[in-house]
Amino acid sequence: MSKIVWTLGMQRPELDSFDAQILRLVQGNTRMTAQAIADEVGLSAAACQKRLKRLRESKAIEAEVAILSPSAVGIGVIAIVQIRVVRDKTQELDRFKKAMLAAPEVTQCYYVTGDHNFVVVVAVQDMPSYKRFARKHCIENPDVSHFKTNVVLDRVKKHGILDIPATP
Repeated sequence: MSKIVWTLGMQRPELDSFDAQILRLVQGNTRMTAQAIADEVGLSAAACQKRLKRLRESKAIEAEVAILSPSAVGIGVIAIVQIRVVRDKTQELDRFKKAMLAAPEVTQCYYVTGDHNFVVVVAVQDMPSYKRFARKHCIENPDVSHFKTNVVLDRVKKHGILDIPATP
């Protein structure tokens, strides 16, 4: 039975060094077979399958996705948008979160500390498409008081692989 560890107010399953190694490997390649993982970490394939099942069930592995090439799928503009809502009230924040969840252009949305409430990553076909997004979700949104856009010139690091610490 695995223990629960509290980190930054969130609970997570205890991860031993084998779990950490497995997570590092599958982040880089979700299509690795249990046998290939086993060969790397020094466990049997069956043990790796059991650990992967537990890591998925505990939500240590939230999802297994493919990283696409934006240009290959018609995405010409990626923008990082910092957004400040009018008031730090639950109703306004929740409305904005709901709008970002529903916006297909939004690939990531973070509720953050600092001068802005949200940092949003927007991927669109071209600048007119970004303009439509900004108009709908920022300019004409009464809950938004300010927004600032940075257009990505080059994706320097795109994999988002986390460095997994094992629980001592």
